[in-house]
Order: sequence, then structure tokens, then C-alpha cells
Amino acid sequence: RILTMALVAAVFGGSPCLAQVTADQLAAAEIRTEKVGDNLYVLSGLGGNIAVSVGTDGVLAVDTQFPELVPRYLAAIRELGGQGVDFAVNTHWHYDHADGNLVLGPTGTWIVAHANSRAMLTKDNVINTVVRPPFPQKAYPAAAMPVATFTDRMQLHFNGEAIDLMHFGPAHTTGDAAVIFRNHNAVHLGDVFNNSGYPFIDTDNGGDLDGTIAFCEGVLKELQPGATVIPGHGPVAKYEDLAAYIEMLKGVR
Repeated sequence: RILTMALVAAVFGGSPCLAQVTADQLAAAEIRTEKVGDNLYVLSGLGGNIAVSVGTDGVLAVDTQFPELVPRYLAAIRELGGQGVDFAVNTHWHYDHADGNLVLGPTGTWIVAHANSRAMLTKDNVINTVVRPPFPQKAYPAAAMPVATFTDRMQLHFNGEAIDLMHFGPAHTTGDAAVIFRNHNAVHLGDVFNNSGYPFIDTDNGGDLDGTIAFCEGVLKELQPGATVIPGHGPVAKYEDLAAYIEMLKGVR
């Protein structure tokens, strides 16, 4: 635990993961769109990266960023041919990945998450990033809560693709979900994989360094070489980058 928190203290200041954003930053944030496959895109703004599947069944989004940015990424989705967000998967409960639920949920978006993430969203929490004073994340209202949860594995069939939601134990949090798009050999790993800097592991709320390594190894076994790996923060990466990330984490440990 001490090693993990010291690691965070040493490097977190330069990472956008769980940054305390200002109104000016939110006002200036722009949504950037990157195509990673047929009908599969990554939208990046100020919070966590969003993966978007757009097709005949509608729109599935992985993570929801901040409420203030929802209108902007919905506009980007419309440019891709989508109309709103039908399903949203939260990779975990931290606000920079899930606060958009507050806007999407009341409009009818079906939200999916790991059972532990839903449990955390039902209550007030405190997130301690070490280099800043701990700050609160308030419980979400019912309309913004996940309506479907899983423990180890869930499979969705959407836009002609099998989409696996998988959990391998405590990692960045106790409720992380890896979202694997099987047709694309692609995964969104949330903040279990963060290549914008060294990772923040929320040990105060059950996160675990050993578990982060095991989670990444479990995901790697589910992928084929050449896979696309979407991090919680940072540029889109590849299978080889995730393998190197695992070795880095083992070296740090």
C-alpha cells in the first residue's frame, strides 16, 4: 500500500486521471473523434476516454465523462450517424468516467456497470489522490444509477457484435469492467490501463496493485496479438503496449 501511494504521489500531478477540473477547463474542452474500426470510435475530451459503437441497433458508449460535456459528445455522435446513447457502460464509478450518467440516465439511456461500482454509486465516497486533499463524490440519484450489473462476466449483442464485459477482481477500484469488442479485437480498460502517466490505484476504496497486474493479464489472454487497447486516459494503444504496461507494473512492484 505504501509503495502504491508513494508511486501516485510521485507522478500524479502530471496525470489527467481524476484531476479536479475547473469551470474554465470544462468550458474550453473539445471532443476529439478517432476511428478505431468499422463503426467503432474513441471520443476524448476532459474526462476518461469514451468508446462508441454506432450501428443499426443504435449507440453504445463506454464511459460518460462530465455532465457539462455530454451535449458536446452527443453532437460528435450525431456526426457519426448516431442518435443519442442507448446503452452506456461504466468501466468504474469514479466521477470523471461516470458523472455523465447524471444527464444520460434521466433521458432514457440504459446504464450497465459492475455490481461493486453500482454499490459505490449508491453512497457518498471520498477519493484520496494523495497529492491533493481528499475530495468527495456524492451518491448518485436513482435516475443516474446502473440498471443492469454483473459480477464476473456479461455479454451484450449489439450492432452485430459480441461485446464482453469482464471483471478479474480488485484493480483500479473494486468494480472495474473491461469491455471487449470481439469483432474488432479491441478493449476499453478504463483506468486499469492508463498510459497518460503512472496509474492511480484507489487503495482507500479497495483498489490493489497486485490486482491491477492480474486484471491486465486476464484481459491480455482474452485478446489476439495486434488488438486495439483503449486506455482510461491517454492515446489509443495496442496489444504490445498492454504487455509492456504489465511488465512495468511488475517492475514497480
